[in-house]
Amino acid sequence: MTLAETLKALEKAGSPGIKKIFINHGAKEPLYGVKVGDLKIIHKSIKNNQQLAMELFDTGNYDAMYLAGLLADGSKMTRKQLDSWAKKAYGSGISEYTVPWVTSESKEAMSLAEEWIDSKNESVAISGWATLSAIVSVTQDDDLDIKKLKALMDRVAKEIHKAPNRVRYVMNGFVLAAGGFVISLTDHALSIAGKIGDVEVDMNGTACKVPSVEDYLKKMKLKGVIGKKKKTAKC
Repeated sequence: MTLAETLKALEKAGSPGIKKIFINHGAKEPLYGVKVGDLKIIHKSIKNNQQLAMELFDTGNYDAMYLAGLLADGSKMTRKQLDSWAKKAYGSGISEYTVPWVTSESKEAMSLAEEWIDSKNESVAISGWATLSAIVSVTQDDDLDIKKLKALMDRVAKEIHKAPNRVRYVMNGFVLAAGGFVISLTDHALSIAGKIGDVEVDMNGTACKVPSVEDYLKKMKLKGVIGKKKKTAKC
């Protein structure tokens, strides 16, 4: 499938109602409003196509950028390319999911995440913290720097309430991910959650809520899934 053909398929699958929802979550024109389920159908018809993924992301079209993340293999992307994606990203779907998913497949993932969380650009900082969450979800504990992750969790406790709006959301998400995917960090995550208390984030009138780290980890314990890794961060 060519770029033009893919964009036509996205346009055909678009919905004004979904488009409105995406805009409420930070998306902007151009976009068609394609449900994630429909994006996955288009993805299956294309399979993996690295060149097309790069072309789709460069369009700036929200739906195309999301699809690009499903198509791309982050392990084949350079640091410069991944950094470019983080700087071009916007909206929760691209900054919090697409870029972190792809970056987590790269050997540069941890280095980029640490660089991005210090960015003055809110969207880039969001991708940084979300990439940390993606990393712990797919990387075996023996391959993680537990001491460094603990230090980053401590940083969240100190900085979260002063951080930009959506950055607070992904910082909280990182603590949850670390505690949920890394057994040795579960107790530390609960301790951090106790220090943080309630995290307030403006959800722009949507029904989304900030997850309670304590409540989610308790549910994961009951289900016996603490420490269970994902095959891929993409979903």
